[in-house]
Amino acid sequence: MKTVVVTDGKYRASLAAVRALGAAGYPVVVTQTREDSPVVPASFRSRYTAQGCWIDGSSKDEGYVQRLLRLLETLEHPVLFCTGADTLNQVSRRRAAFAPLADFLIAAPEVLDQLNDKESVHRRCLELGIPVPRAYDAPPETYPVVIKPHCGEKFGLKARDRYVIAQDAAEFQRNYQAMAQYGPPIVQEKVEGAGEGADLLLGPEGELLCALCHRRLREYPVTGGPSTCCISFYDEEMIRQSHALLKSFGFVGMAMVEWKGRRVLEVNPRVWGSFPLTACCGSPYTLRYVQAAAGEALPYTPQDFQTGVKMRFVFNDGAATLGYLRRGDWKRALGGMADFFRVREALDQNDDRGAYRAYLKNSLRKR
Repeated sequence: MKTVVVTDGKYRASLAAVRALGAAGYPVVVTQTREDSPVVPASFRSRYTAQGCWIDGSSKDEGYVQRLLRLLETLEHPVLFCTGADTLNQVSRRRAAFAPLADFLIAAPEVLDQLNDKESVHRRCLELGIPVPRAYDAPPETYPVVIKPHCGEKFGLKARDRYVIAQDAAEFQRNYQAMAQYGPPIVQEKVEGAGEGADLLLGPEGELLCALCHRRLREYPVTGGPSTCCISFYDEEMIRQSHALLKSFGFVGMAMVEWKGRRVLEVNPRVWGSFPLTACCGSPYTLRYVQAAAGEALPYTPQDFQTGVKMRFVFNDGAATLGYLRRGDWKRALGGMADFFRVREALDQNDDRGAYRAYLKNSLRKR
């Protein structure tokens, strides 16, 4: 079987991918840049990792591409699975250099830029008849509203800092000026409801190869941050519209289309934070990426995963539960307390205890 190179081993998604591939019999090489991780990644400790490789410098460095290429040259045309956004962008920009050495499904840089631009996604949704929040070109008529840059990641903003909420005109002026440092901000109505994601894999011709949906149950910070607990579900229409959106840009590879209140908020054209749910609910997502990247023709099978499966990150979800308690949101707080006893940590796997212990240790050091 082909070797698979999983980059950015420090991420939880990398460990989930390593386990899925290793269990299927693939030799897995995991890489990590030294400047981007002060500790040995948990994925290096996994029993499913054939080799953990440190790469000097940072994935943001100009020299990173050459270092990764040198590693690929030592292997027999592996499949490249890019977990981090910086690595994905580097490979995308140098596709011609990587193609002779590895197989991968990564969109062109102009496609990634368009999908990372929230305004570009908003306009395309309107053209396709896909519901989106109301946008304001001038000071809004009603509140609350959300103010955000076109692409917060380009400025190194963490997920919780990529938007602010204004409840009235005075708060709007203050927050708008704060966001204006990243360019003309986008202003949209604040949509109520649970955050949901359509997680899609598109093949070389933009064909749908694998899809699942997830719904956020809790997040941290509780005012709007990454998911700490989510649940799998299936929605054929959400998947259909998300596929139409991604395909219209010429996208290939892995992406998560974020929905709320049945409206599209944005697109993450890469591996997303709750990616380990793909393994928890039995989706063949990771395997299908590798198979498709290697040139296999794969038919799309609807609902090829378990629905109603919960996934939680124990430390983050504990912080979220406390946050909901402080805000008086008893329903979510009690849900967090109950799930503490009935839902295992996403990366707690009995046959890979060494990696799980390393993950817990690294998480405690980070916090």
